[in-house]
Amino acid sequence: MPDVRTAAVEAAIEGELRLLQPEVRSSPELLAELLHPEFREFGSSGRYWDRPSIIESLVAGEDPGPRPVVVSQMDGVQLAPDLVHLTFDTVHAGRHAHRSSLWRRTDAGWQMYFHQGTPFPAEGE
Repeated sequence: MPDVRTAAVEAAIEGELRLLQPEVRSSPELLAELLHPEFREFGSSGRYWDRPSIIESLVAGEDPGPRPVVVSQMDGVQLAPDLVHLTFDTVHAGRHAHRSSLWRRTDAGWQMYFHQGTPFPAEGE
């Protein structure tokens, strides 16, 4: 059976990829559009973030820095009409992380509600 992504999953993936773009990560307005007002994150660093603290950090250029983030194995499932769960892996500055995020449909569009990054060693380490 072919893997068919719903429009909701596609919208969440589009939002996730936008959040990784340097021009979005440096703009408090664009970040505010994509992050739910109740956004929370457990970062791959182990740090806990809320919406104001992650926006402040990203705009200040503290994370992830100028190097590109490489994304692989992006997949998603629509859990409810207004809820999508995405999973994927990233590599940034030599650090690998499994990532999981929840996206909610709101009056403002699809917004990231929760994110978690879990570091893992690269193959051969």
